[in-house]
Amino acid sequence: MTSYSISVRLQRTTVEEAYVSVPVTDAVMQREPADDGSWSYRLDTDKLFAAAVELGNEADWLSEGQQTVVHPIQKAPDRADADR
Repeated sequence: MTSYSISVRLQRTTVEEAYVSVPVTDAVMQREPADDGSWSYRLDTDKLFAAAVELGNEADWLSEGQQTVVHPIQKAPDRADADR
């Protein structure tokens, strides 16, 4: 008896979280002149988040969840992949 199948492309998304501590140093500060001409320091959030992402490369990540759904774009696999 002949058997048929339909290939369905799935997409799985895994969400993980990690906490990192970014040291508050000159590297993450923005130096701004105040109205009185003196200088003040403020956090530069772009630099802060870039440092956090860098630290995240070495962090211990915890799984928060996983979801499998039908991929929104369905495309037939390449012929070489279909023969496997």
